[in-house]
Amino acid sequence: MSELRQSARQLARRWWPVVLAVPLGAAAGAGYAAVAHPVYAANAYVVVVPQNPGEGANAVNFAQAYGRLAGQPQVLAPAAAASGHSTSELSELVHGTTSPDAPMIEITGTGPAPKEAATAADAVAKALVAFANPRTPETGVKLVPLAAAAAPDRPTSPSAQLDVAVGGAAGLLIGALVMMTRRRGDDPAASPVAPPVPVAAAAQAAPVPAPAAAAGEAAGRARGKDQAAEPAASTR
Repeated sequence: MSELRQSARQLARRWWPVVLAVPLGAAAGAGYAAVAHPVYAANAYVVVVPQNPGEGANAVNFAQAYGRLAGQPQVLAPAAAASGHSTSELSELVHGTTSPDAPMIEITGTGPAPKEAATAADAVAKALVAFANPRTPETGVKLVPLAAAAAPDRPTSPSAQLDVAVGGAAGLLIGALVMMTRRRGDDPAASPVAPPVPVAAAAQAAPVPAPAAAAGEAAGRARGKDQAAEPAASTR
């Protein structure tokens, strides 16, 4: 029992940042889901129909082009009056999505209420059709509304389960970082140690004591006098 208690204490000392941070992060996510304003999303669909047979690829290309135009002012300006928003507001609430292999445009509208989201999506879809069809003689394609937007039953955000999971994951990351920081601080091997200085480099860098330098100079002078006296003795 004592060994189990000791191991449990060691685990608690080591993992307490994670054990504490994960519930706090999950609680923060749940709190955000409780106080955040709901956002609803509704989808309207438009199909690009080729006017000449065998031009399916051309229809797909124009679907992608018109999908990008769904968020542009030339389409949003006529839809703003029908949706009850300004052009700038509608550009943040509505966007178009296309498929790389299908001539279909999905118009997604968002809003704080289900009916408002559906109204925004339908207004932009109708404005896109009105913008594109007068150009059918030049483009060779025609836009046809496929399905109107339906008011959603539940909001797309916030999602309590998703927010709690994200908060718990954030707490796990923060707790792991704190635990790693504590381990580095407690590990003596992780502390910086000055690299050893080579002996030869230390000997070269060490200053010569003043008495030793003076003795070296005196010995050099004595050697010079002896060398000067040797030629004079040989001459005699």
